[in-house]
Amino acid sequence: MNDAPEPVTVLIRRRVKPGREADYEAWLHRLQAAARGLPGYLGVTTQRPASGAPREYLSAVRFATLADLRAFEASDLRRQALAEVAPLVDGDAAWEELTGLEFWFSAPAGTVVPQPSRPRMALVMIAVVFGLVLSIGSVVNAAFALLPVATPYPLRLLVTISLEVVLMTWWLMPWLSRRLAPWIYPQRRVA
Repeated sequence: MNDAPEPVTVLIRRRVKPGREADYEAWLHRLQAAARGLPGYLGVTTQRPASGAPREYLSAVRFATLADLRAFEASDLRRQALAEVAPLVDGDAAWEELTGLEFWFSAPAGTVVPQPSRPRMALVMIAVVFGLVLSIGSVVNAAFALLPVATPYPLRLLVTISLEVVLMTWWLMPWLSRRLAPWIYPQRRVA
């Protein structure tokens, strides 16, 4: 049994008041800079609203452990940040804690209680990782074979994994998430 603490991701959705987007982004930048010093803080990715979409920002904040997240939730930094952001947003933020693969996938609009299908998430991840390992691994090995000096396997593996993670995080998984969301989230939907 593995008792090692798992990283936790919190999805935070906030609807920004019209005309306050620049102020909100400046607040977000200040909060992210201050959070870098927190124990267990692993980083944040923020998705801006699409053009023509509601003014909803989505931030995925990562902490090394649930205890680190709880410490942030009880911190003065969070209390001050919430007081500062209140005039910039419509209502409270919606928080959702994720501890597994589900942080890769976004629920489709209208999902009542987003509960992703773990077997389906696993199937998508297996297919994606297999495809990337096979294709990128082959390309990296071929590229390193052209070098006049033999390259150690761990270095080739590091380059392969780095390329795969970058592609998965910033391109492939967001793209797949949008297209496969109805299949990953097969629950009830509102009319």
